[in-house]
Parts: sequence; C-alpha cells; structure tokens
Amino acid sequence: MPFAAVPPTAAWSHLGSRTGFEVAYFRRAENGYHIHGCTTAVDDDRTWFVEYELSLDAHWVTRAALVRGRSGFGRRTALLEADGDGHWMVNGDKAARLDGCVDVDLESSALTNAFPVHRLELAVGAGADAPAAYVRAADLSVGRLEQHYTRIEDHHGQQCYDYVSPAFDFRARLVYDRSGLVVSYPEIAVRAA
Repeated sequence: MPFAAVPPTAAWSHLGSRTGFEVAYFRRAENGYHIHGCTTAVDDDRTWFVEYELSLDAHWVTRAALVRGRSGFGRRTALLEADGDGHWMVNGDKAARLDGCVDVDLESSALTNAFPVHRLELAVGAGADAPAAYVRAADLSVGRLEQHYTRIEDHHGQQCYDYVSPAFDFRARLVYDRSGLVVSYPEIAVRAA
C-alpha cells in the first residue's frame, strides 16, 4: 500500500531521558521535497536546539541537509551534500566514512526515520539495511549510523517496522501513519500533531 501525501506540517513530543518538541514543515517541489524543522530539548540536564533544512529527491533520497544548532558547545552549523548514490560532502569536504549512506538521520529528529521507509518500500516480512549520515544533536558532529528496518504486519491500517541500531544496542517497533511519518517511536518520540 503506497503512502498518502505528507501533511503540510507535523510535530512530535520527545520521550524518555529527553524532554522536548519537534515541528516540521513540508513543501513538495518539482524534484522532491523540502523540509524545514526545529527541535528543542533538555537531554540529561543539557539544553540544545537544532534547526534543519532538508532536500530530498522524488524517491526520498537525501540530497542536502543544512543543520544549525546551539548547545553548551556553542553555535554550530553542518552542511551535508549527497550525490544520491551514497557519496557525501560534509562542510565542503569529502566524507568517505559515509560512503553507501543514502539517508540523513538527525539524532534530534523523529522525522528522519521516515526517509528509509519511504525509499525502501518494503513488503511485509522484508528487511533492509539503511546506513545513514548521522548528525548528533549537541555538537552537530557527523558519523555513520548502521540501521536495519524490517516491515512487519500492519496494525489498524498503520505500517509497522522492527528497527535496529547496533551502535546503540537499540531495538524498537516503529509505527507510521498513512503518510509514512512516525506515530510511535518507543522511548524516543510520539506524534503530537
């Protein structure tokens, strides 16, 4: 079942050790999507905010991410540019460590877990690796994050995926709405609007 069109805006409340909120705005472009959003949080008694501008092609492949933030580390900016074939530039420099990554994953964002689900279009029972260029919330450092998504049976018309991130020894069952945006991300976030 294909996803419905994304809404003009969506929002999530953070859960677990983090208290905060994320809001995103979507604009359909001729060649894909432009997404502008912001997350603010208190995480282990540290405050931060992250603002992002993301460009995706028509297949939900990340083409660019401009991320700005502020935390105890001060103000930071990270510019990620991708060729769509798994090669990246970070702040103007080639980033070979990200070779093979197609998605960006912002630590501060529940939204970015929608990108591989849209892009992969997995059938029930199928799974796939989805390594991502991972941007940390506090200092906007960029690294590689190995991830795996397995689609399981839908629940009440919502797509469900078993998600694994080995680096964090983290597993969760993610639930998505009809437009392919995360509704429930256990211990991380829940859809608010």
